[in-house]
Amino acid sequence: MKHILSAVCCIALGSVSVLAQRKAAPAPAMTDQQFVDFAAQTDMVEANLGQLAGTVASSQPVKDYGQMLVTDHTNDFNQLNDVAHQAGLNAPNAIDAEHNKKIIDPFQKLKGTAFDRRYIQEMIAGHTKAIAVYKKEATDAQNPALKSYAEQALPVLEKHLDGAKALEKSKTPAKSR
Repeated sequence: MKHILSAVCCIALGSVSVLAQRKAAPAPAMTDQQFVDFAAQTDMVEANLGQLAGTVASSQPVKDYGQMLVTDHTNDFNQLNDVAHQAGLNAPNAIDAEHNKKIIDPFQKLKGTAFDRRYIQEMIAGHTKAIAVYKKEATDAQNPALKSYAEQALPVLEKHLDGAKALEKSKTPAKSR
């Protein structure tokens, strides 16, 4: 019995160190083309969900936030296209099947306060990830124009993250607006 308990403890301790190393590992480097693909998908998904928020969200602040994302991410997408073209890279012009299935489709089934809650959570998670990727690109990009684009886009992404966190904190009652 002692041997079994010792073995279990050793395995558990070994697993903890492996998980700690895995979590601490930095995000893998992206090529400039991979970054353009990521940024374009992010812009298209955020604009699409922002439009959806305008029609199915229950609170006016969430609808307003969605409209801000439509405007900002549409402008960013256009800027990204210009920079990608100058860099000799191709930006996708449609949301890919993976993003449609994992992100867009589940939101099609939500309305009202259920949509609001899920949308705010997704905006916090998505913008947190995007900020990390854009910061890495601003540091590591091979192309100077893409590096500059990533640096300039960061304050807008941070504004979006702050806005989503403010919506989460306010927990605006859906029926009050």
